[in-house]
Amino acid sequence: MRTSLGLAIAALGLVPAVAFSQTSDHMSGAAPAVNWGPAPPFLPAGARFAVMQGDPSQNGVYTIRLELPAGYVIRPHWHPTDEHVTVISGTFTVGMGDSVDTRSMMVLRPGGFITAPADAHHYAIARGRTVVQVHGMGPFAITYVKATDDPRNQTASR
Repeated sequence: MRTSLGLAIAALGLVPAVAFSQTSDHMSGAAPAVNWGPAPPFLPAGARFAVMQGDPSQNGVYTIRLELPAGYVIRPHWHPTDEHVTVISGTFTVGMGDSVDTRSMMVLRPGGFITAPADAHHYAIARGRTVVQVHGMGPFAITYVKATDDPRNQTASR
């Protein structure tokens, strides 16, 4: 009985090692290259954009990064799916509602995280150069609360 118990305990000790060895073949210690490009037309000019995972225009999981210059404002908008945002560097301020109110914004610093639930009206401002990572389920869509805030309606100025 003691031998069986000892073998069972030893086998349990191997499970994490076996599980790690199975998944470690698919992992890399090197950070993926970030291929920055201009932001899509649904964002105001001046930001840089990188797709890290998936295709935001299709069904499925996506991860993107945005590099925002100091003072960059994303006017009040909403998404039909949850949006998960992690601050990589800089300071990202986020508010909820239909108009920008800098007094009520949450301040997020590197490592900070927020989820904007589906259909929740929100806005953001970068304080200093800021990089954020956004992930969710595609297809990604954005609707500005005021049509006049939508950069796609201002294509002549881009």
